[in-house]
Amino acid sequence: MLKVLLKKQVAEVFKGYFFDAKKNRMRSKASIAAYFILFFVLMVGMLGGMFTVLALSLCGGLTQAGVGWLYFLLMGGLAILLGAFGSVFNTYAGLYLAKDNDLLLSLPIPVRTIMTARLLNVYLLGTMYASTVLLPTLIVYWIVAGATVSNVLCGILFFLIVTLIILLLSCVLGWVVARISLKLKNKSYITVLISLAIFGVYYFFSFKSNMLIRDMVNNAVLYGEKIKGASYGLYLFGRIGEGDWTATGIFLAVTLLLCLLVWRAMSRSFLRIATSSGSAGKVRYVEKRAKERSAIGALRAKEFSRFTSSATYMLNCGLGVLFLPAAGVLLLVKGRELFAVLDQALSGMPGSPAVLACALLCMLLAMIIVATPSVSLEGKSIWIPQSLPVEPKTVLRAKLSVQLILSCLPMLFAALCAAIVLPASAELRLLVVVTALACAVFSSVFDLFIGMKMPVLTWTNEITPIKQSGAIAIALFGGWGFAILLGGLYLLVGYKLGAVIYLLLWTILLAAASLWMLHWLDTKGSRSFAAL
Repeated sequence: MLKVLLKKQVAEVFKGYFFDAKKNRMRSKASIAAYFILFFVLMVGMLGGMFTVLALSLCGGLTQAGVGWLYFLLMGGLAILLGAFGSVFNTYAGLYLAKDNDLLLSLPIPVRTIMTARLLNVYLLGTMYASTVLLPTLIVYWIVAGATVSNVLCGILFFLIVTLIILLLSCVLGWVVARISLKLKNKSYITVLISLAIFGVYYFFSFKSNMLIRDMVNNAVLYGEKIKGASYGLYLFGRIGEGDWTATGIFLAVTLLLCLLVWRAMSRSFLRIATSSGSAGKVRYVEKRAKERSAIGALRAKEFSRFTSSATYMLNCGLGVLFLPAAGVLLLVKGRELFAVLDQALSGMPGSPAVLACALLCMLLAMIIVATPSVSLEGKSIWIPQSLPVEPKTVLRAKLSVQLILSCLPMLFAALCAAIVLPASAELRLLVVVTALACAVFSSVFDLFIGMKMPVLTWTNEITPIKQSGAIAIALFGGWGFAILLGGLYLLVGYKLGAVIYLLLWTILLAAASLWMLHWLDTKGSRSFAAL
């Protein structure tokens, strides 16, 4: 029974590789093979290759400095972070709050067997992620420092210890996430915040990694002495990979003991969490007057509710809402120096900083594509807005107004920040703001236009219209292409007209195109929406 349950758990993880949910059928053998080859290339080629390069850059310098244990401490820490992060949400969804909990618990299967199968699945996932770090770490060390019986055997045990630590962290963090999720009403905001924090940490370390590695290698002995003095346990952890049997025995015994304690704790709490449906607070009725809304106001509120209730929708179609104000603040702080350098470098093209500032803001604006999937997200429930006693163009304008609000307000702030620090005349600064807003309006209307032209209503997962449709690709890459065209065309020939005339022509062109597409949405687009 344990083998069957484990097979089921693993199959759920790779379900998308075998089954096409969009077409509701199994994939062909060629498609399955292609998916697994792609997965292998990403895991081994990209992640494994990246950590191999990192291991090569660290191992030689640290081992020559006599602090090889610091190499294992750093790489082991990375493996723990990657493995825990990769499996913690699977622990939350697959171990504690799985959708088939009620079904499995109703069968004559011991609870411990269900727990064991799910824990093994979590362990295998964590090990899969950690292997992309640990295997290059061990192989590079054995090549650079030389392989001996002690460091090979201890290296294998180091692999086991790290993967067990990942399992422990995944279980504890998964339990915390599961407990919190049962208390939350709207989990999408938490998901978005966590994702943004992860993105921020990732890009911070990506930009700082070369400097950190260089500093670590140059001051290896100093850092090693500080770590050894402040936390002897971390020193022992790193010594495992070098073949220290005492450190290996201590960590292996402690890790196995912690695994036993976590198992006993989970045995007591698993059934309670798995069968919990979340907290339902007592609601006391308070009489109050309902606020009357217009038809478009009610429809707009519905669209906003859909946007804010889906973390996938917000992360994939609304990141520009955060990036534009952040860019505005950054321009206020660093803009004067940046524009001064651009003005000097492009002295033969007056007004270039103003045009390039518009292009930069349009590049960020392209990441707001809320209107594009809004029609497709109606899915099989498209008949509901079609049956309402409102004109189809009112429904479309409500969808359009959401993106107008989400794009125009951040764009106005960012454009004003850019205008404040630009080394330009007053009329050019004003035109930067006007052109940026014209771009925001055009982008909103175009995104709804292309979404109405290429709707995808036959989907089983909202990720299809949000990430995998042709309309999304056109809206995103088209927005980036427009930003490149706006800046590049000026640097090629537009500077001959002058920045004021150039931006004024673009503003008029964008306004005309927006009016034409808006007219199409009110007429042919409305009829098409009613016929979907």
